Amino acid sequence: MIGILSFVGFTALVAIIAYFATRSTDETTSDGYFLGGRSLTAGVIAGSVLLTNLSTEQIVGLNGSAYSEGILVMAWETLAALAIVVTALFLLPRYLKGGLTTVPQFLQTRFDRTTKSIVSGLFLSGYMVIFLPIVLYSGSLAISTMFDVPGMLGVSDTAALWICVWGIGIIGSIYAIFGGLKAVAVSDTINAIGLLIGGLMIPVFGLMAIGDGDVFAGLTTLVDSNPGKFDSIGGPDASVPFSTIFTGMMLVQLFYWGTNQAIIQRALAAKNLKEGQKGLMLAAFIKILGPIIVVLPGIIAWHMFQGNLDNADQAYPALVNEVLPPVLVGFFAAVLFGAILSSFNSALNSSVTLFGIDIYKHHFNPEASEKEVVKKGKRFGIFIAIASMFIAPLIANAPQGLFGYLQEVNGCYSIPILTIVVVGYLSKKIPAIAAKVALFSGVGLYLVYLGLKYFVVGEDALPHYLHVMAILFVMNIAIMWIIGRVKPRKEDFVLQHTKQVDISPWKYVVPVGIGICALVIFVYVYFAQ
Repeated sequence: MIGILSFVGFTALVAIIAYFATRSTDETTSDGYFLGGRSLTAGVIAGSVLLTNLSTEQIVGLNGSAYSEGILVMAWETLAALAIVVTALFLLPRYLKGGLTTVPQFLQTRFDRTTKSIVSGLFLSGYMVIFLPIVLYSGSLAISTMFDVPGMLGVSDTAALWICVWGIGIIGSIYAIFGGLKAVAVSDTINAIGLLIGGLMIPVFGLMAIGDGDVFAGLTTLVDSNPGKFDSIGGPDASVPFSTIFTGMMLVQLFYWGTNQAIIQRALAAKNLKEGQKGLMLAAFIKILGPIIVVLPGIIAWHMFQGNLDNADQAYPALVNEVLPPVLVGFFAAVLFGAILSSFNSALNSSVTLFGIDIYKHHFNPEASEKEVVKKGKRFGIFIAIASMFIAPLIANAPQGLFGYLQEVNGCYSIPILTIVVVGYLSKKIPAIAAKVALFSGVGLYLVYLGLKYFVVGEDALPHYLHVMAILFVMNIAIMWIIGRVKPRKEDFVLQHTKQVDISPWKYVVPVGIGICALVIFVYVYFAQ
């Protein structure tokens, strides 16, 4: 009962603070609703970006992978820091110079309206069918396990999962659809502090349990008893082979941190380029510490439960119940609930943004007022939220664990979109038809690969999916380049400065970026065996 009361109390406190912090924002305009009035500062950007990323598909999924494979999976976290640095140095200045609200807006300016609509459709379908359901399922699995919802309500595990999915989905929808981006960002920032505190508590209490009250003794025992779990390179049979770091894994990270609307929207809402770059660099530095929260607990769970859990994705919530004092379980569940809501409502808010601005206004009602665009976007948000709540319980038997499954299926649209964004900024003459061909070839060929892998020849007969992503990335660039040579644009593309915000760069952005890259390399080399 104490745990439930602390859970409800902390969750209500965050909602109240978010409400009072957003009362002065005019959310009847596109900038006000979708970008928080372009007023976000570095701390808010960093907190919101991290909470959007650090949800249960990360905490539960990556710790589940670490339970099975050890520190090898920290590559997802360390490469994220490098991708954020690239975004801050290369993409964000161009985004803010163009005054973008959505990434597909750039694609309309650079290519044409059809290209933008195709990309918006890919984002929306990916959010509805893949990302939002996985966030809801993983969050429901964690909450149901931590609070023993089946036992508390006297229902089956499946019924408990449906109850949690709809509870999380409804609350997240209220935040995202009726509160706008600023409500999401403010609540994210509060929850980010709680998640960092709560997230660090789990490995600390876990190591204390292993070391009879001594954290360092527990760490020594953990490393000495499980040396294979602390190898950052891994073997040839690893789910993430070392070679993929230099191919598709870095591309996946660049897409996620540089072009994924749910993430980059926080930086697009920066009051100026300096604040945006400082916020991203702060997020990159904190990501290097991420394995303490999203990898180490999985290894601790492997040691404590002797590898006997039936489902690796239950490693984290099982560890929480095992090591946290009862009074703290409710607080941590509330923080974790905030992280679940963050990823859900952030992607949902981005879906509302994409539909309202890129689909409704341009294809259904070009003369619509900003108030009407926001209204129609909210209605679509309700539809996509309900659809994702129905889909979520159906992915309970996802292959490869939650995190691996998410990364693989996202490849259907992540690499094609990254390809045309990068080529769009780096070239002046490649025409719109090249972008369309690259989108359809990238999506189509990757779907063919997945079909062959799972229904025809089997997993062992084909290259790793991350290698395939890299191959398709290079191939699509070549296709676009060839088309650009044969049929170039009539006029060179020039990125116009809309002067929405000041785009003077932060003077320390380059040295800080270099320092973060050096730190990532050091961490990886230190753990190499």
